[in-house]
Amino acid sequence: MDFNLTENQQTIRDTILKVASEFDDSYWLEKDKAGGFPEDFYSKFAEDGWLGIAMPEKYGGAGLGITEASLMMQAVAESGAGMSGASALHMNIFGLKPVEIFGDEEQRERFLPPLIAGKEKACFAVTEPDVGLDTTKLKTRATPDGNGYVVNGTKVWTSTAQVAKKVLLLTRTTDVEDVRKPTEGLTLFYTDLDRNAVEIREIDKMGRKAVDTNVLFIDGLKIPIEDRIGEEGMGFRYILDGMNPERILIAAEAIGLGRAALNRATQYAKDRVVFGRPIGKNQGIQHPLAKCWAELEAANLMTMKAAALFDSGQPCGPEANAAKYLAAEAGYEACQTAIMTHGGFGYAKEYQVERYLREVMITRIAPISPQLVLSFLAEKVLGLPKSY
Repeated sequence: MDFNLTENQQTIRDTILKVASEFDDSYWLEKDKAGGFPEDFYSKFAEDGWLGIAMPEKYGGAGLGITEASLMMQAVAESGAGMSGASALHMNIFGLKPVEIFGDEEQRERFLPPLIAGKEKACFAVTEPDVGLDTTKLKTRATPDGNGYVVNGTKVWTSTAQVAKKVLLLTRTTDVEDVRKPTEGLTLFYTDLDRNAVEIREIDKMGRKAVDTNVLFIDGLKIPIEDRIGEEGMGFRYILDGMNPERILIAAEAIGLGRAALNRATQYAKDRVVFGRPIGKNQGIQHPLAKCWAELEAANLMTMKAAALFDSGQPCGPEANAAKYLAAEAGYEACQTAIMTHGGFGYAKEYQVERYLREVMITRIAPISPQLVLSFLAEKVLGLPKSY
C-alpha cells in the first residue's frame, strides 16, 4: 500500500499550481467583485490541454483517471483560485462522462473534441425548483415530435449557462405514475442551449460570482433525436455514472480550498506580532490550525481511495459520498479557522479568507447535502432502514 503520488501525478500537481499562479489574488478579488466568467483562466487551461484530463485520448483528452483529475482540481482550488477557478473547469472534467460511456460513436466524435478543446462550454441541467434531490420527481417534460422531442419545464442551479453553448439535460419522457420504478422514464439529452427557447436568469449568490448560476425557463426547446443519449427512459441510470466522480472532484476541491485557507492562516500566525510575540506561538492559535491540517489530510485519504476505486472499476459509492462529506466539513472548518486566526483582518476582502469561507459553502451544499450523505451511509454501509 503506497500513499505517495507517482512521478506523473506529482508533475500534474506541480504544473497546475504553476499555471494557476499566473492568476493572482488581485485577479480573483476583481472577479469576486465584478463577476464575469474567468475566460482567460479557462482559455489557459484549454490551451495547455487540461480540460480533457479524464477523457479518452481518441477525442483529444489525456486518457487519465479521476485520481489525476482530482489532483488537478485540488491544485486549482489550493492555488487561491478557490471555487471560482475550480467551478470554471469542473463541468469539463466529469460532466460528459454519460456521453462518453453511453453515447454512440458518432455522438462522442461530435461532442467530446469541442468540449476538450475549449471551443464549446457546457452546463448541466438536472435540478428543479420543487424537486431538489428527489430526482425521480422531475417535471420537465420531453415530448416526442417528429424526428425528435420538444421540451418544456424549469431547471435551477444550472451553473455556466450564461456562457454555455451546450446543455446536458435530464427530462421526463414518461410520467412517474406510468413506470414500474420511479427511476425509469427519465431521458438524457446533450444538445444546443437555444436561447430562443430557453430564458436564462442568473441567481445573485453569496459567493463565486465569477461563475454564474441560473434558473432556466424552457419553452418549446426542440431537440433532434440524434442528441438523445442512449435509450429513452434510461437517463437516470446514465447520470449515476457521473455522480460518484462529481462527489470525488468536489471533495478534492474542498480540500484544496481548505489548504489555501490553512496556508494563509499559518503564514499570518507567523507574521502577526501581538504583545511582543508572534500569535502563532500561542497554543490557542496553534491547536485549531493543527486540527484543521489533520482533518484535511484524513479527508484527502478518503478522497484518493474513492478515486482509486473508481479508476479501477470497483464500486465506490460509500467512499465517494464519505469523501465529499469529510472534505466539505474539513474545508469549512479550515476556512472558518483562517478567518478567526486573522481576527478583524479576516473580515477584510483583501486577505482573501472571507471569500474562501463563502465559497467553501458550495462544497457542503452541493451536489448533495451532508444530511443525505449520512442517511445514504447509514442505509448502504450500516444496513439501517432507509430514512427518506
